[in-house]
Amino acid sequence: MKNKNCLLFVTVLCCAINANAEVKPNSLFSDHMVLQRGVEVPIWGSAAEGEKVSVNFNGQTASTNAVNGKWMVKLKKLEAGGPYTMTITGTNTVSINDILVGEVWLCSGQSNMERQLGPRQGQKPIIDWEKELSEANYPQIREYYVPLKFSHIAVDDIGSKWEVCSPITAKEFSAVGYFFAQNLFNDIHVPIGILFTAWGGTPAEQWTSEASLANNPVLTELVENYQKAIKGYPAALDKYKRDEPMLIDKFRSDSAKAKEENKPAPRKPAPPGNPATSRTIGTLYNAMITPLVPYAIKGACWYQGEANNDRYKQYVPLIETLIETWRKDFQVGDFPFLIVQIAPHKDMKPEIREAQLIITQQTKNTALIVTTDCGDSADIHPSHKQPVGERLAVAAKALAYKSKAEYSGPVYHSIKIDNDKAVLSFTHTGKGLSAKDGELTGFTIAGSDSMFVPAKAEIKGNKVIVQSAAVKQPVAVRYGWANVPHVNLYNREGLPASPFRTEN
Repeated sequence: MKNKNCLLFVTVLCCAINANAEVKPNSLFSDHMVLQRGVEVPIWGSAAEGEKVSVNFNGQTASTNAVNGKWMVKLKKLEAGGPYTMTITGTNTVSINDILVGEVWLCSGQSNMERQLGPRQGQKPIIDWEKELSEANYPQIREYYVPLKFSHIAVDDIGSKWEVCSPITAKEFSAVGYFFAQNLFNDIHVPIGILFTAWGGTPAEQWTSEASLANNPVLTELVENYQKAIKGYPAALDKYKRDEPMLIDKFRSDSAKAKEENKPAPRKPAPPGNPATSRTIGTLYNAMITPLVPYAIKGACWYQGEANNDRYKQYVPLIETLIETWRKDFQVGDFPFLIVQIAPHKDMKPEIREAQLIITQQTKNTALIVTTDCGDSADIHPSHKQPVGERLAVAAKALAYKSKAEYSGPVYHSIKIDNDKAVLSFTHTGKGLSAKDGELTGFTIAGSDSMFVPAKAEIKGNKVIVQSAAVKQPVAVRYGWANVPHVNLYNREGLPASPFRTEN
């Protein structure tokens, strides 16, 4: 019996060793994946130390040896097409089927990017979602979903899979991502892959590496505050424990009073969260961006900013740092980075939209997707997502595929004072400026007292003339400068102008 037990132990041990020795590709490289055309394509995974790994794909073979249990090869530039099969060989062989080559885009941000095409509890349905879903028969559009996860260390593989777009699967696709991919596919007619990594309510610093934040003098405060919170946590927890009986008594008293007065109940006391184990700076970068690196991509669509609304001054360097970090990580150069501007909402300040505009003016190969006509003053999750995806595709065609068509709405450029009038000049006027549905709205004007009053505005050629009888010597003009702007300046391509202010 003793010998049999020893033999059984050795057999199990050998099986475990053989299992660990198996070549395993990262889950990004799985059935139905889309690979980026026109660039070197990294393929990677795990294997036993020193094990030789060969990747065979569409006439190419690339080999390497595993180091520290990891391996990576790079395929030479690929042309659009498919479906193909990839074979990965080591001590075992892995076959990956139904692979397409085309264009791969990263779609990231918070809830308005995360919002899927199908119904979501507590949110309004996407406009015409049932019709859109029934027509979502696009087998050459695929999505790789990154599960919601945070981590204080880098994650290698999040174990997800690719889904082929169909009236069944598209229900769970990012709505913005789907409409973007649909419009792009219908224009460029090559397979489209979407890396869908988004999480509602998340500030931008969670999507950026802690190291990159620490290296930016303007943003070191974020890291310092995080470290202070970690050091101060034990004392904060001890204080809560000491005060808990008093806090509970007060909660009960306040709850009874609220019930008598028919008011909402107060929040029940709870111990402070441990910042060392919670979702904080860099943790989504570690768990939802790092596992994708360095998958070959064409560009990124970014819809985020609501969670940074109250820190708009910090938003410009924060997103510029994020863009710089991601571009360095993915190793495909200064790829196009498309920013969706925050839509009108009662709590969203005009300064956050201005920050997003400034980022695109200061950072090369970026574009701003204006959504002043896609908002909902009472709902932070507007249901009109089709124009967002469509405008993202227009911008992508210009930045990534060299389309000559206008891709942006009018952007304020300069102001000239002519007696009692302010003459505004714009870039991205396209075929000309246009006032949608009547006279121009949304303009205010001020003199040296900085008291802004509603103004009359009219289009003259590619300029806008702004004036008010109440302001004889104008100094500054604002457009759409409100949480919920009512504006209608477009170019004739149908793209709306971004809100702006002419003063510094």
